[in-house]
Amino acid sequence: MRASLLQISVNESESVDSRRRRVASLVRDQAGADLVVLPELWTTGAFAYEGFAREAEPLEGPTHEAMAKAASDAGVWLHAGSIPERGESDGTPAAGEGPLYNTSLVFSPSGDLVAAYRKIHRFGFDKGEAVLMGAGDELVTVRMPGVTTLGLATCYDLRFPELFRGLVDAGAETFVIPAGWPERRRSHWTLLAQARAVENQAFVLACGTAGTHAGVPQAGHSIVVDPWGTVLAEAGRGEEVLTVELDHGKVAQTREQFPALKDRVLGLATPRPRR
Repeated sequence: MRASLLQISVNESESVDSRRRRVASLVRDQAGADLVVLPELWTTGAFAYEGFAREAEPLEGPTHEAMAKAASDAGVWLHAGSIPERGESDGTPAAGEGPLYNTSLVFSPSGDLVAAYRKIHRFGFDKGEAVLMGAGDELVTVRMPGVTTLGLATCYDLRFPELFRGLVDAGAETFVIPAGWPERRRSHWTLLAQARAVENQAFVLACGTAGTHAGVPQAGHSIVVDPWGTVLAEAGRGEEVLTVELDHGKVAQTREQFPALKDRVLGLATPRPRR
């Protein structure tokens, strides 16, 4: 499988409409890839909290329309990063507009929306995303027929290994993680991406942003890790397209040769109390 991670910069002087057109063009340039991945909240910037409500859109809004067409034009599976989604209101005057979510969209090569994942773990410690957006409550996988099963996670989710264990139990062999990870914690980004690959014996495709969001320098350094924890490719800090060829037979091979997942105890059954 050929995967391309588009590490784009979210320039605050660029309009959202202009960025959608630019990103759609970049996706079309990846014709020949099997899977293309975009970063988290690339329409607004992951730290541009004041823009979340203003730029929020329904699931099938303008970003959906642009990315569906780009995926179809290029003939690729497209993980279109995430958008600030405006959910539906319950219709009562007190509720006002619908809630916000940090929602990832995945399109098939025909341009169909095949999955949407609302980020479960919200970053901010009682501010920012943590208070402005609702939390998702469902694990989401996507089957690429004849290739692999993707497990979806977003940025801060990377710090919560139980989510990835759940995705493995659901059949995931490749984790796709769009992010807007800050430069000051870049060492954690690399460490955690490798840890999630090693402990779950799965590929990790982690796509970050370049540039600066609302004054917060971004780490960049999108990374692809194999099931043994080996870094297959890593970007720098600037805008970059990171393309790598993956042998998905390596997932089954690693799990067979070093069957650590079969030795799991906690999480599979409740231990009997000691007397």
